[in-house]
Amino acid sequence: METRELRYFVAVAEELHFGRAAQRLGMAQPPLSRAVAQLERRLGTPLLTRTSRVVALTGAGEVLLREGRAALAAVEAAERRTRRAAPDRAGVVLAVKAGASAELLAKLLDAYAAEPGAVPVEVLLCGIGEQGPVLRDGRADVALLHRPFDDLAGLDVEELGTEGQLAVLPAGHPLTGRTDVVLADLADLPGLPAARWPGHPAGPGPQIRDHAQLLQLIALGRTYAVLPDSVRAQLPEGVTAVPVLDAPSVTTVVAWPPQSRSRAVADLVRTALRL
Repeated sequence: METRELRYFVAVAEELHFGRAAQRLGMAQPPLSRAVAQLERRLGTPLLTRTSRVVALTGAGEVLLREGRAALAAVEAAERRTRRAAPDRAGVVLAVKAGASAELLAKLLDAYAAEPGAVPVEVLLCGIGEQGPVLRDGRADVALLHRPFDDLAGLDVEELGTEGQLAVLPAGHPLTGRTDVVLADLADLPGLPAARWPGHPAGPGPQIRDHAQLLQLIALGRTYAVLPDSVRAQLPEGVTAVPVLDAPSVTTVVAWPPQSRSRAVADLVRTALRL
């Protein structure tokens, strides 16, 4: 199969309408229909069922949509990584969650810069849960991720450290007078709903985009959150933290695509492990 054919099929499979898919691809509908029909003949199985009103995926079409998306994503990632490997673009892109692992990040950048043969490091600050996707699609070469929150599937990783978690609360909240709490203490705080992270089910708390927004909302008394212990050094005025004894530990890892053969990535990983 050609990537062009896969792009055509994925557009039709996502739109379930040849006209809309053709418009999205910037082409006429008849050649798009012919290309999909040719792909079906080549694979020896129908990918779509068509009536005058409805286009639907067959079982084989669902498989190709899933596999085709992954294949196209891999092609795009390979293109991005190859362009970045050009001699005039020597460097490495490190993806980190904005507001997380700040102390580690600063030490890592300083230590790596002192290494012989170090190349420029571009720090890509990501929103919550974005480091893994930008690493997989080729926008980053290496990333700092956090287990159990981030998806590490398909990546090579090395563990850098494990820490406990804190309840981050508005200053003056009754629980801030305690030396520690347990998760049950936080289950239903009157007038203080838990923050909602991207991808989580709807709830009464505010939807969070990033750590800066989260900390400001906590300081305003609108929400609370359970965060890794390392966030303590970044807490602004109006926010207090209390250890949560039974919260799961958080492990920071450095991650990279398994196919990577970048010397810069290897050196950066070794520096992180040494720290």
